Amino acid sequence: MDQSTVRSSPRQTVPATTSQKVDSEEQYLTFALGGESYAIGILAIKEIIEYEPLTVVPMMPEHVRGVINLRGAVVPVIDLHVRFGRPCAAATSRTCIVIVETFAHGEKQDIGVVVDAVNAVISIPDAAIEAPPALGGRARSPFIRGLGKINERFVILLDLDQVLSEQEALELASLGTAAPDPVATSPARS
Repeated sequence: MDQSTVRSSPRQTVPATTSQKVDSEEQYLTFALGGESYAIGILAIKEIIEYEPLTVVPMMPEHVRGVINLRGAVVPVIDLHVRFGRPCAAATSRTCIVIVETFAHGEKQDIGVVVDAVNAVISIPDAAIEAPPALGGRARSPFIRGLGKINERFVILLDLDQVLSEQEALELASLGTAAPDPVATSPARS
């Protein structure tokens, strides 16, 4: 019997469905930032650490808060509040640094992202993700991958590879490859 057709009667053939579209879903880490819910794909997350004082690096963009020493590696830390045009938020007992893996010019790079609070890991079906709207005739933010609808609320899905400009990514990459100065950076984490 021909695999491309299924006989439903001796006189009629119907094309067979060789593959059915299966709605897939991805897992995301949700977090709070300025009272809004955001999410990052879980595959980009390396770890979540408690907020610690940062070493400030001169001549960096305002949203680059500084660097931390993470087990001997220099990891730049960015403040999403400032990157999104908001004032810098004070750290609280719930403030965390999410260590994510981004790509700049084909190179992997670890970056810390300061968030107000980490919430949960959730699964969002592809069908529940909408394209971000273009508001007021302006193009959508390149930082936003989409809007995930969860229980009648939206979670803003971020595209972290787009959060930094190419030049900023190069500057941060050079920070990450610099030899850590044990005096200038925070104590190593284990």
